[in-house]
Amino acid sequence: MSAYQIYEEKMQKTITAFQNEMNSIRAGRANPAVLDRVSVDYYGTPTPIAQVGSISVPEPHMSMIQPWDASIVKEVEKAIIKSEIGITPNSDGKVIRLAFPPLTEERRRELVKTVSKKTEDSKVAVRNVRRDALDDFKNKKKNSEITEDDLKGAEKDIQDLTDRYCKELDRLSAAKEKEIMEI
Repeated sequence: MSAYQIYEEKMQKTITAFQNEMNSIRAGRANPAVLDRVSVDYYGTPTPIAQVGSISVPEPHMSMIQPWDASIVKEVEKAIIKSEIGITPNSDGKVIRLAFPPLTEERRRELVKTVSKKTEDSKVAVRNVRRDALDDFKNKKKNSEITEDDLKGAEKDIQDLTDRYCKELDRLSAAKEKEIMEI
């Protein structure tokens, strides 16, 4: 694996983490990904909801969770309430329904600010990878492992990589902001 691939892989992991983060932000429509970070106490073990039941979206503004073990319905409800995702679960003892209310204008603006902050945090992570890469190449130059020309080429390549991943973060961010602001 070349030195570039290592740093590109790290930048790609930042993009993947950012996409997962964006999926967990609810934008008014039912989205099972908002439950990805919610764990339920299942026989003393914190377990993701997706591993204790099936999650479906029967309507655009409704998610349904059907636990495989009906005895944990109350535990799943408690976990959802504790998670502060802003949705109150309704249960009939077998199935839990989550009604996603339309977002208010104020809440949409708050979510857009959250997206902007997470985008900037991800860009900082990409830039930290760039800094580590440049430090690595400068050390190689200092140890006479590469030439001055190799160092200049590496700096340009790493900067191009950084620019590309920052543009991708901007693109993903803009798409999420558009989704949030849609009524």
